[in-house]
Amino acid sequence: MSFKDKIFSNQSPWGSAPGGGSNGNGSGTRRKPPSLDDLIKNFQKNINKFSGGKSGGSKPIILGLIVILGLYIASGLYRVLPDEQGVVLRFGKFVHTTQPGLHYHLPLPFERALTPKVTKVNRVDVGFRPASDTGRSSGVGNVPEESLMLTGDENIVDINYSVFWVIKDAKNFLFNIQSPVETVKAISETAMREVIAKNEIQTILTEGRSNIELEVQDIIQKILDEYGSGIQITQVQTQQADPPAQVIDAFRDVQAARADRERSKNEAEAYANDVIPRARGEAEQVLQQAEAYKKEVVAKAEGEASRFLAIYNEYKNAKQVTQERMYLETMEKVLADIDKVIIDKNSGSGVVPYLPLPELKKSGAKK
Repeated sequence: MSFKDKIFSNQSPWGSAPGGGSNGNGSGTRRKPPSLDDLIKNFQKNINKFSGGKSGGSKPIILGLIVILGLYIASGLYRVLPDEQGVVLRFGKFVHTTQPGLHYHLPLPFERALTPKVTKVNRVDVGFRPASDTGRSSGVGNVPEESLMLTGDENIVDINYSVFWVIKDAKNFLFNIQSPVETVKAISETAMREVIAKNEIQTILTEGRSNIELEVQDIIQKILDEYGSGIQITQVQTQQADPPAQVIDAFRDVQAARADRERSKNEAEAYANDVIPRARGEAEQVLQQAEAYKKEVVAKAEGEASRFLAIYNEYKNAKQVTQERMYLETMEKVLADIDKVIIDKNSGSGVVPYLPLPELKKSGAKK
């Protein structure tokens, strides 16, 4: 029975039954397990039968070559992960790019595939080194030759920042720049120095940081696009911006003085905003009172003049009556608030008794 027949007859290729319980002739006796040397000899013998030749023939070598050739052809299979982009090279020259998935290229040395990670966010630090890079357990290491920059008002600022970038074109990234990290770092430092040189130190340290970051990012991206780098800058983040360590105490004193000046200025403006409107309001009130008094006096004078003219016209018509009326009205006004004693020269006693009504009213009001 051949090796193939033994396989498809559910019999062990080594000549024993599948379960090892019988010898195939129905006797039911168990055979002694073969030794390792016997197994190797039987395997070689079955290979020779399968190839149709003898153990010393050339067909096993051909079979081995076929297997090796199959493995060589299969080595052209490669997989591109979801966060990668495949770049196929033929004798070192770019051929095409491939998207995530399973692909094939001609085996080496004809073609090979590179799979850079195009979604990974890379980071470049300028002006400092994290603890992991410096070998220390904590803190950061400052790099003065990168962080110290001259501002537009001839001051010096110590600024640390990070640049984040991703690969947007794998072909350009692999072939147009030799050292991506060093390139991004050099361009970032150049761009930051250019922007810092156009701004004053007060703007850099306070409200102008976000605008500076955006401007630096735009300059870096333009330079990288001119180089055809295939890199996309996603963010420029300022980690620290301070005066140099040698003058930071004096600078803080200056900042405190400026803050006091601003506070005093704001208090003065607040006081002026309170006093000036109030003074204007009081002045307007005085003007309105004067205008009202003026109108009152004029109206009263006009009324008196009209009354005088009316009385004068009556006087011309009846002089005696008018004189008596004027006399009585005048005496009424004069004698209204004084104590009065009436004496009649025709009576014997001279004093005319009368009921003191004004005194009675006063006493009643007090009660």
